[in-house]
Amino acid sequence: MDKQVVPVLVKGVMPTSSGCAIFLGNDEKTFVIYVDQGIGEAIQRAIDGVQAERPLTHDLMLTMLDGLGAEVERVVINHADQGTFYARLILSMENELGHKIIELDARPSDSMVIALASGKPIYVAQTVIDSVDDMTEILAKILDQGS
Repeated sequence: MDKQVVPVLVKGVMPTSSGCAIFLGNDEKTFVIYVDQGIGEAIQRAIDGVQAERPLTHDLMLTMLDGLGAEVERVVINHADQGTFYARLILSMENELGHKIIELDARPSDSMVIALASGKPIYVAQTVIDSVDDMTEILAKILDQGS
């Protein structure tokens, strides 16, 4: 794995007045990506392993990938620009031509749901980690208030 990316976990999903704050990070740093309420709920369901009564878009995408013989390898949040984050969804598949890696441009929020639902890792480019504010203490305060 490229040393220019670091693994992260979803450390918290918090409702906000306009959607949800998704806290991502590792032992060194935590940062926030803001998403709409529906995707925040989908991320929380994926974390909790809760299946919706009917397949949601992300469930459909995973079913389609499975039907095509492709699987999610990982997600990389690779760029941030003025509060907007960008990600790459890395897929792999075998076919008659051999092993193939497919890299798709995707929203980090959708990518997180897909990675969590398929048990695959989420990575963040070191340049992104270096550019975001550290929210570790804020998350700790929020979690302390909830307990």
